[in-house]
Amino acid sequence: MNDDDIERVKEIGQQTWQRHFDNHLGLSHIELMRYEDNTVELPITESLLSDKPEHLFEHVRSTNYDPDFGIKMDVPEYLYNTGELYNLSISRGTLTAEDRFKINEHIISTIKMLENLPFPEELKNVPRYASTHHETMKGSGYPRKLSADDLSIPERVMVLADIYEALTAADRPYKKVKPISVALNILHKMVLNEHVDVEIFELFLTSGVYLSYAKRFLPEEQIDAVDIKQYLRV
Repeated sequence: MNDDDIERVKEIGQQTWQRHFDNHLGLSHIELMRYEDNTVELPITESLLSDKPEHLFEHVRSTNYDPDFGIKMDVPEYLYNTGELYNLSISRGTLTAEDRFKINEHIISTIKMLENLPFPEELKNVPRYASTHHETMKGSGYPRKLSADDLSIPERVMVLADIYEALTAADRPYKKVKPISVALNILHKMVLNEHVDVEIFELFLTSGVYLSYAKRFLPEEQIDAVDIKQYLRV
C-alpha cells in the first residue's frame, strides 16, 4: 500500500451508511467493556470504515523487561489494534506493528525460561544461542538488535539454520512448502541484505549440508536441482 492507495482507502471509508441493528449483539461481556456507549439510538449514521476506541486492546502484561536480558524490541502502545482503516492501510506485508510484536515476543519467553534453568557448564551458552537466531548481521533483528560484531560463529550458524528449516518445512499452515532451490534463493537475498552471514552461507552450500539435510528430512519432490555456483563469490 503506497500513500495514494492509503488515501483512497480513507476516501472510501468516509462514505456513510445507516445502521439499523445493534452492533453489540453477540458480544461477550469482556468485549462489551471496550465500548464507551452501549445505548445508541437507532438508526445511526456511520462511516463505512473507521478506527474506534473499542478496536484498541490494552496490554495485559508488563512490557518492562529485565535490563539484564538486553531486550531492544520496539513495544507498540497497544496489545492489538483491530481498527478497520488501520489494518487496511498496512504499507508492507500483512501484519500490523502489534501483530508483529506478538509474533516476535516468543523469543522473550524463550529467554525468560532458559535463563532460569540450571544448565551444566558444557551447555551454558544454550540460552544465548536459542535467543539470537532472529538477529541479523546489520543489527535489524530482534530481540537485542545485535550486529555481526556481537554474534559468534555458532549464533550465525543458528540464524541460517533456522531460516532454512522454516523455508523448507511442510508443516506450517501459513505458507506453502518451498523447494530447496527457492529456499536457497531467498537465503541468498538475505545474505545480500546483510541478514545472513555470507561466509556461513557459502560453507552451507559448498559443504553440501543444504542437500544432506534435504535428503534426510524433506520429501523427494522438494529436492530440485540447484547450481550453487550462482551464489558463490568469485
